[in-house]
Amino acid sequence: MTDEGIVKSEEIATEAAGREEIHSKAVRAGKRTYFFDVKATRRNDYYLTITESKKRFNRDGKFFYEKHKLFLYKEDFDKFSESLKEIIEFIREANPQPIEPEDEIKSDITGSKDVSETDGDEEKDFTNVEFEDLGEENA
Repeated sequence: MTDEGIVKSEEIATEAAGREEIHSKAVRAGKRTYFFDVKATRRNDYYLTITESKKRFNRDGKFFYEKHKLFLYKEDFDKFSESLKEIIEFIREANPQPIEPEDEIKSDITGSKDVSETDGDEEKDFTNVEFEDLGEENA
């Protein structure tokens, strides 16, 4: 297969997935990593996904990544960023002491696990929902 054929195959796979990744940035923050990904819908509308990823271990000692994902669309950027700035300022003013290490913080969320086991041999109940097509009429 020629280089042109490989590139075309990758383009087709990207289009089939319904979104194209435009730009990415990873932010490592202690035991967490945040991924900021700019993607495009089939109609070439850009949107942002923010993914929090934490390395966890199951009972067998195998690790997996627990992920939480947020989809943010252009029409919501201004309201979202204004509210985020306001909340961060509130927290800094109302609670100026340093944040406790993650090991000392107890999570209220239980049973929240990702399907991405490192060995890939076990898949848990999971439904992948693509949000960019919601609200569109059948094309």
